[in-house]
Amino acid sequence: MNAEQERLERLAKLKALGEQVRIGGKGTARRKKKVVHKNAAADDKRLQTSLKKLNLSSIPTIEEVNMYKADGTMIHFKNPKVQASVQANIFAVSGQAETKTLSELFPSVMNQLETAKMRLSKMNEAAGADAKENDAVQNDDDDDVPDLVGDFDEKSRLE
Repeated sequence: MNAEQERLERLAKLKALGEQVRIGGKGTARRKKKVVHKNAAADDKRLQTSLKKLNLSSIPTIEEVNMYKADGTMIHFKNPKVQASVQANIFAVSGQAETKTLSELFPSVMNQLETAKMRLSKMNEAAGADAKENDAVQNDDDDDVPDLVGDFDEKSRLE
């Protein structure tokens, strides 16, 4: 009887455990399956195939991309993959993104602005030199049509 009583106790424990797992009544599913979400790599592959359909061309030699947000932070990409379709006005930036404040990136941004300022000043100097050359060419009167000296309507009025 002792073995029979142990068997009944174990059976009761097993039924109790089975009841804890069951969501509804008899005949229903025991527990909901945990839904495994797709990883980002699958979404990235789907995005890349969509970008291929749009005939985006890759733009090389872009070292970093900074996107300024309204709250004063920046999304910073270092060595991103940039693709563009100028006709469709579509630009895609992909890579490892970091959210940073302006104070963290201030030295590098200032360095970029200084080099851009230098480029603009060189372009202005070059444009000024071209404008002077164009003025010199325009002031050369050898190839111009000569000015009219008299009035051709005077003869018809005199007659």
